[in-house]
Order: sequence, then structure tokens, then C-alpha cells
Amino acid sequence: MTTIHGDRVLLRPIAETDRARVREILGTPEVARWWGEPDRETEGLFAVEEGFASYVIELDGVTVGVIQSSEELDPLYRHAGIDIGVHPDFHGRGLGTDALRTLARHLFDQGHHRLTIDPAAANEAAIRVYTKVGFRPVGVLRDYERAPDGTWHDGLLMDLLVGELA
Repeated sequence: MTTIHGDRVLLRPIAETDRARVREILGTPEVARWWGEPDRETEGLFAVEEGFASYVIELDGVTVGVIQSSEELDPLYRHAGIDIGVHPDFHGRGLGTDALRTLARHLFDQGHHRLTIDPAAANEAAIRVYTKVGFRPVGVLRDYERAPDGTWHDGLLMDLLVGELA
């Protein structure tokens, strides 16, 4: 994994020294609402699995979020998925948009022709950001993900094809 430079942000491979800050970001109510249990999600970002890459999003040396890619490596279905979480103190500044564009460009340069992202269908703010980058709705995944309170909620599958990056 390499460091990837965006217009404003830097995507740096996650390191053990990032653990406390990553947990802090994932533990904010605004992020935990969509990501889930912060300790479990933090550990997941540090797990080493083939095809997964986790980065911290930095702005001027400050870690403002996390972003992860997961690659489908079967050549018949080769594509990648993205997940992102930004600390609420940095919402509304275009940093998530820049991080998504940066990682999308990198993944396309690595040979992927399609990227997916799957926000909760009710996460309107995230869907606006993903749409701004060029992701398009594919369909609703009914009862897709279990919320912390045990209820199920729908997800929105979105994709972005090479050449559609806004």
C-alpha cells in the first residue's frame, strides 16, 4: 500500500499509531450510527485480509477520517468497494468528496472498471456526497444491515464506472 495524494487530503496506510484516533472517529455518534460498534469496526480496519486496504484521511497532518477499499479479485468479476467515515468536526468541507475521488482514481488506475459503495438508504448526506463523486444508484438492498439496536435497515447499492468519475 502506498500513500495517495488528493487535491486537499492525503490517504495514508493505516498504522498501529492511528488506533486511538480511528476509534475516536468511529465512536462519534454521527459516524457510529452508520458504521456500527466502534471497537469492532476499528479492529476490522486493522485486520489484514487479501484485497482489503485501509487508510487514514489526513488534512494538514491531522487525521480526519478513514477510508477502506475491498477488491473482488476474481478476474470475471473484478471490481472494488469503498467505505468511508469522516469525523463530524470535518463534515461539510469537501474532504470526504476529495478522499473518495482520490481512492476511486487510484483503484481505476489499478485496473478496476467498476466501484461500489453501499450506504444506508436513510443516510442522505452520504448519498449526496457519493452522487457528487459520480456514483449512481443501482438498487435498494432490503433489510441489508443490522443497526446497533438490533433492527434491520435498507442499504442503497451505488456504483461508479471508469470514465464516470466527476
